[in-house]
Amino acid sequence: MNSPPSPRLLALWCPDWPVVAAIAAAGLPVAAAAAVVHGSRVVACSAAARAAGVRRGMRKREAQSICPELTMFAHDPDRDGRMFEPVAAAVETVAAGLEIVRPGLIALPVAGPARHAGSEAALAEQLVDQVAALAGVESQVGICEGVFAAGLAAKLGRIVEPGGAREFLAPVPLTELSQPGADRSDLVGRLHRLGLHTLGDFAALAERDVVGRFDRDVVVAHRLARGLSERPPSRRTPPKDLTVRQTFEDDPLDRIDSVAFAARTLGSRLHVRLADGGLAVTQLAIHAVTESGEEHSRTWRAAEPLSASGITDRVRWQCEGWLRRREEHRPSSGIVRLTLEPAETVSGGALQLSLPAAGAVPDADDRAARAVGRVQGLLGPDAVFTAVLGGGRGPAEQVRLVPWGDLPDDDGDGDAPWPGRLPAPSPATVPPEPWPAQVLGPSGAAVAWTARHRLTEHPDAVVVGTGPPRQVLSWAGPWPAVVTRIGPGGSRRVVRIQAVLARQRADDDGDAVLLTGNIGRDGVSWTVEGIYD
Repeated sequence: MNSPPSPRLLALWCPDWPVVAAIAAAGLPVAAAAAVVHGSRVVACSAAARAAGVRRGMRKREAQSICPELTMFAHDPDRDGRMFEPVAAAVETVAAGLEIVRPGLIALPVAGPARHAGSEAALAEQLVDQVAALAGVESQVGICEGVFAAGLAAKLGRIVEPGGAREFLAPVPLTELSQPGADRSDLVGRLHRLGLHTLGDFAALAERDVVGRFDRDVVVAHRLARGLSERPPSRRTPPKDLTVRQTFEDDPLDRIDSVAFAARTLGSRLHVRLADGGLAVTQLAIHAVTESGEEHSRTWRAAEPLSASGITDRVRWQCEGWLRRREEHRPSSGIVRLTLEPAETVSGGALQLSLPAAGAVPDADDRAARAVGRVQGLLGPDAVFTAVLGGGRGPAEQVRLVPWGDLPDDDGDGDAPWPGRLPAPSPATVPPEPWPAQVLGPSGAAVAWTARHRLTEHPDAVVVGTGPPRQVLSWAGPWPAVVTRIGPGGSRRVVRIQAVLARQRADDDGDAVLLTGNIGRDGVSWTVEGIYD
């Protein structure tokens, strides 16, 4: 099933935002040589610092030696979010319905505002001029399908033709897969070792091959390289009763410390309410009203469901940014009402949850979904997974884990031909790591196989780990297969056999195991890949 196209969006990007925010907060000249440091590395630097030779990823001492006049700032996400409010306010004077993807990047639907401005190019020009005039910040605009592609288009100042996202992304280097909050440098290195250097190279890989061989984050990156959204559409508009609000009429919020406390309290309430319903928020609208009736609203988009701290941060950034505006734009009184409205959620009930029919409680599915959603809300979106069957030859390859609340792609490869695939039934137990074993023939030598995948001897005994040899009562196979993995090993040929082992004690029934053989530099090695009931 083909994934639907991503919506066409306009992205407004403020280059080097962390250092721009730090310079503004410190009251330094815009042209100052400055850098933001996280740990011992430079994570952002100004144009003046770059002109002196400072680069992202450079060590702090090296940057200071290259540019002695460099001003260093510590990494501060709160400062980045708080200082971004004037930019969002400037964008809002031209186009409504904006979403803050992260401090430094705004996305908004392009169709309506472009019609009002006369064209997409005219809209982009208006936004850049308005941000420069009202916020005093340089920005760039890009238009394309999806947040990822639109953000890259903004970095290049490009307006991509409708439907041209994949063609636009094709020549882009793989290094662009690493975004703030999503470090994919290890993946980029692995793909480079495979000979892949651009998003087009990566997108050309068959989706079923990526799903069968890589973990979830690689699958997400593959979707981005193809111009799709991070996940298949699995969202729905949340019910109205999830909205939380709190009034402060007796003690309006006019200080930063009181705003921070209120944000933490209200964010926790919303988080718990969502978790109780088996939900997590991916798009959050925050509304603030002052004692004199002034209103301030923002919508925050998140690629991953927001945690309680993520909700709290966005409430605090928005309110602090509003209260710290310049005098003419600052609210005239304190905040008396805060409302948090989930505009888009991921539903835990969107995934099928199988429970035993016998003796089942009538609402067991709903209760289980709520419980799982609450655990995910407490531990994070990537803490709870569900198993999804797919293509592959071995039992471990045929199952992949998908975060609870995401719908897997229906790539249709489960029934595709898989030469060397094991026949049904599959092993009931698959260890996380295969157990080392030895497969011995009647001569006592290790069983190997020929180039035509014929065993050199019939399996006579199996030693699992450091246990005693166990006689092979019967066996089946072999099933040859080619296993491809990213890394130094590359592709390798393996064989699998099924064997029934003699019982170890008089009161057991023996074991039926799946054995996998591999020939390496040290000779033949065997492992127990699965156990049959």
